[in-house]
Amino acid sequence: MADNVLDAATKGEEENDPHFEPVMRLTEKVDVKTNEENEEVVIKMRAKLFRFDGTSSEWKERGTGDVKLLKDKDTGKIRLVMRRDKTLKVCANHAITSEIKLQPNVGSDRSWVYKVSADVSEGVPTAETLAIRFANKENADSFKATFEEAQVSNAAIAAAPPAPEAPVAAAEAAPESTEPEPVEAVVAEPEKPTEEAAATTEETPAAEAEAEAAPAEETKAEDAAAEPVATEEAVAEPKAEEPAAEEATAEETKAEEATEEPKTEEATPATEEVKEEEKETAAEEVTEAKEEGAAE
Repeated sequence: MADNVLDAATKGEEENDPHFEPVMRLTEKVDVKTNEENEEVVIKMRAKLFRFDGTSSEWKERGTGDVKLLKDKDTGKIRLVMRRDKTLKVCANHAITSEIKLQPNVGSDRSWVYKVSADVSEGVPTAETLAIRFANKENADSFKATFEEAQVSNAAIAAAPPAPEAPVAAAEAAPESTEPEPVEAVVAEPEKPTEEAAATTEETPAAEAEAEAAPAEETKAEDAAAEPVATEEAVAEPKAEEPAAEEATAEETKAEEATEEPKTEEATPATEEVKEEEKETAAEEVTEAKEEGAAE
C-alpha cells in the first residue's frame, strides 16, 4: 500500500522539475573540503531519495541529486553518499553492509527500497527505510549490480585478518632490552678494519714524524742564521769604541788646558798689582822723606 502511495505521490515529478537562476553570482571561489578527497568514485548516478516516516506512515522526499558509491583508498571499504542539488547537503550517508537487501518497488521497475541500520546523514546514526528512484530501468539495474559487488567486497575486507604492523612500528612498541650486548659482536667489529682506516693509521705516524722534524729544522736554521749576526755585532763594537776613547782623551786634554790657562792669567794680574803697590809705597815713602827734609 505504501509503495502505491509513493508512486502516486511522485507521479509526474520528473516532468515538472523547476530551475531557478541565482540572483547574485559569487566571483570568489572558496575551497570547501567534503571529506571525500581520499576516496574514488565507483559509480555516480542521478536519482531521487525518499524516507519513510513511521509517525505519519507516509513517504517523504529527502532530496534529488547524485548518488555515489565511494571507495576509500586506504582501507578499500565502500560507502553510499548522496547530496542534494544546489545546496550539496548530505541526504544519505551509510556503509554498504551485507544485511542491506535491495527490493523492487511494487509497480515500478526503476526504484529500490531498502532498510539501513545506521544512516548518519543528519549527524546521528539512525535506522531508516529508504527508497531510491532512477531515471530508467537500465540505471536502476546498473546501480543494483554495483551495490551488490560492494557488499561482497566489504564483507571480504571485514573477514580478512588484520594486517601485521610495520617493522618500524613494532620496533618502537617493543620494550627496550636491558640485557648486555654479546661480547663477540663487540670484539668482532674492531678486528675488521677497512682499507681506509688502515691507510689512515699508516699515514698518521709519518705525518707526526714530519711534523716533529719540521720544527727542529727550523730551529737549526734560525740558530745558524743568528750566529753570524752576533759575530758581526761583536766585531763592530770595538771599532765603534776606539773613536769614542780617542774623543774622550782629547776632550779631557782640552779641559785641562782650559783649566790651567785661566789660572795663569789670574796669577799674572795679581803680580802686577803687587808691583804697582810696591811702586806706590816706594813713591809715597820718597815723598814723605822729601816732605820731612823740607820741613827740617
